Amino acid sequence: MSYTLLDTTLGRIGLVGSSAGLRRIVLPQPSREAVLQLVMEGLPGAIADPTPLGDLPQRLRRYLKGEQVPFDDGLDLAGASPFRRAVWEATRTIPYGETQSYGWIAQQIGKPSAFRAVGQALAKNPLPILVPCHRVVGKDSNPRGSGDSLKMRKRLLEMEASSR
Repeated sequence: MSYTLLDTTLGRIGLVGSSAGLRRIVLPQPSREAVLQLVMEGLPGAIADPTPLGDLPQRLRRYLKGEQVPFDDGLDLAGASPFRRAVWEATRTIPYGETQSYGWIAQQIGKPSAFRAVGQALAKNPLPILVPCHRVVGKDSNPRGSGDSLKMRKRLLEMEASSR
């Protein structure tokens, strides 16, 4: 496992990768130490090395400045249940600047009554932005969440809407 911390327009974020792909994104935290603590959770021995991440740090910075960039990176979803994987993969198909409902995701994965479980899977999303859970909204078209999570979702949606 390797990681890198990067400064962005929203603050310092962390990226964790493995030989299989990107494993975790830690969204902005108030300090370098807070990001590093979240990056290292459950990853003893991870080393600071951005090389395996390729140009992802640069693309993330561009995205957070409002530029539409592709995120077709490989993901390391080791340990995720088949249901969560299906939810996250369906979520990745939502285009930039658009939204879909939890029910839509449930339909896409062939479990139309599982919209609440979809919400729970997205709450555990280890790869925000690349698995754009901020684009999944309630049936009233409003983002769900609480506190900082909801603020971040709204901010990302507003950024995407203004740069389309």
